[in-house]
Amino acid sequence: MKYLALFMCSFLASIMTAQNLPLAVHDVAPLETHSSVILQELLSQEIAKNPKWKSMVKANKMSIGIVDMSNVDKIEYAGLNDEFMMYAASLPKIAILLAAMDAIENGELKDSKEVRRDMHLMISKSNNAASTRMIDRVGYEKIEQVLRSDQLKLYDEEVGGGLWVGKRYAAGGRRHPEPMKGLSHAATARQVCSFYYQLAMGNLINPARSLEMLNIMKDPALHHKFVNTLDKIAPKADIYRKSGSWKNWHSDSVLVWGPERKYILVALIDDSQGEQIVRDLVIPLEKAMKKSRALAYN
Repeated sequence: MKYLALFMCSFLASIMTAQNLPLAVHDVAPLETHSSVILQELLSQEIAKNPKWKSMVKANKMSIGIVDMSNVDKIEYAGLNDEFMMYAASLPKIAILLAAMDAIENGELKDSKEVRRDMHLMISKSNNAASTRMIDRVGYEKIEQVLRSDQLKLYDEEVGGGLWVGKRYAAGGRRHPEPMKGLSHAATARQVCSFYYQLAMGNLINPARSLEMLNIMKDPALHHKFVNTLDKIAPKADIYRKSGSWKNWHSDSVLVWGPERKYILVALIDDSQGEQIVRDLVIPLEKAMKKSRALAYN
């Protein structure tokens, strides 16, 4: 009986840790309702240990957001400069993906092999030509309408802006800059965290479309920044990701889902060493979440 009990505990634990995405939670609470004072302080402490990072945060050259989803009944969020909008290069391509899925759902865009191929190339390989074709298919106004929707609120001037796509990933074409700073490809860490949080919850359009987007974002072809470190410390975890780089601007965003790790990381960096900085952030950000969980259990 003792061994049977141990087996059953192990079996139940394996089911819990293998919880599939999206979670399809009804009545998804806004991300800000999960803000944690303790996690916020621990995040600040971890970043302050590195003098350069501390200076970058003070100068608005580093923006961070983290969401600990290890306990879906007690999700915790924290951020630094998380309402400060920055140029984000290719990271906002997730907004194009979302708008395209919404257009397909509402019969505004015809689904096809070509559309599916371009969506995959746009996210997995960050292909600019495919991204531009998707922008041309859905249009800037559709992207803005979806980002500003009451359900998602992924761009909102009252909280610093957020995700925005206002230029094709090509030399020519009309621009549609965001209204606060005039940026063409923009993001805040908070709203990118909200994108992944709502994606994991099945709240991006609906659970079925959220699952389609998860499948497109899974197993990225590019293995730099966050993913370079995660390949080493979490090789068995599922990775859903989009990053971006242009000149000194380096951004990354990832949803990590595995037996030992369930969290969202977002970093927006304005520094020539940004790619390496993003790699180096993973361990300190994990430490902040682990310390917060330990304090909660004590």
